Amino acid sequence: MSTEIEEKYTKIGKILNSTGQGAYPISEEYLGILKIAIAEENLDFLTVFDGKMSQTMDQLKESLASKNLNYSEDEILKKIKALGDKGILLDQPNSKGVMVIRIMPPFRIFEYIFMKELEDTDEINELARLQHSIEEKGGKNIQENYDDIAKKIAGMPASDRTVISSYVTQTSGEDINIIIDETIEEGQEVILPTQTVKEILAKYDDIAVGQCYCRNHKKALGGSCAQTHIKDSCFTLGKSARHTAKHGFARLISKEEALELLEKVRDDGLVFKAYHYQGNPNKREDAICCCCNDCCTVSRGFAKGPRANATNYKAQIISDLCTGCATCVDACHNLIIEINDDGVAEIEEKYCIGCGVCAFVCPENAISMVKTKLRTVVIMPQRK
Repeated sequence: MSTEIEEKYTKIGKILNSTGQGAYPISEEYLGILKIAIAEENLDFLTVFDGKMSQTMDQLKESLASKNLNYSEDEILKKIKALGDKGILLDQPNSKGVMVIRIMPPFRIFEYIFMKELEDTDEINELARLQHSIEEKGGKNIQENYDDIAKKIAGMPASDRTVISSYVTQTSGEDINIIIDETIEEGQEVILPTQTVKEILAKYDDIAVGQCYCRNHKKALGGSCAQTHIKDSCFTLGKSARHTAKHGFARLISKEEALELLEKVRDDGLVFKAYHYQGNPNKREDAICCCCNDCCTVSRGFAKGPRANATNYKAQIISDLCTGCATCVDACHNLIIEINDDGVAEIEEKYCIGCGVCAFVCPENAISMVKTKLRTVVIMPQRK
């Protein structure tokens, strides 16, 4: 590959990084992913998104003309589809019905491609290897600079938020206790308008489901998930649902089917995470992920880097009811529960994301969920 082409891939890598929703180091691995996802003949086309992340078709034509890139509208549409099929571009109409083409952050390439039914191809295997290498190198850097990084991330903004199941009954059939935190002042915001999964789904006419890209990634690397066998557990909503279905990353489903699937993954102890437009928990939901603690990079046990999660709940142990069976220890998504010297479960409260899994699985109903003001929980990966 010529130096000129290599420089073009580097430029596109920087453009994708500038979306503000996560960046990859410009490395051999990142460039390798881009070379799989972007054909050389589409490199010049993507340069027009430098500094112009979202463009209408008319704006795109003007941007191309300013660079002396003269494509017919049919040629432009073919390029948009090819790049949309690889997670590089999102092409959906805005609220006024005008088609907008937006460049995506780099992690969407991996996420979207791995939401499909996996095929044993050289491309998939190489993407899995490259993504794994990026994660491993990032994790090594975190471990080597652990104390410094831990100090710097105290004010890290949340990239997602935990939402609880619509079902507040635990496995034993008893209702989970919900307690209002007494420190909440009158007039203080207590919960987000759509705090449960059912409430979120009710807002959207378009819902799509794909396979979990984290579990598929592990599968491509030769492993399997120890927590669940369920494949369809990555939900996109509204505009994102229409996009993922259009490009074959997911399939459109009804609200009823979505709720049935969510009930199954809840029974396997998975955690519901809502992802929002532009990574801002105060904006609309774009997706709901059902995360395990065996494969998913948002789990402390598997994460290579720090994570920040918005939540309105935290778990509280009722010591008098706890028998020390350790069911909650095994189920905890962030590995922050242990049995103390008194033989009772104990939670490291400041790291609790309020997912409710521990309360759901507790056979003694010894765990209550405390409703709090909205807070951000920042967690470092486990130190090794």
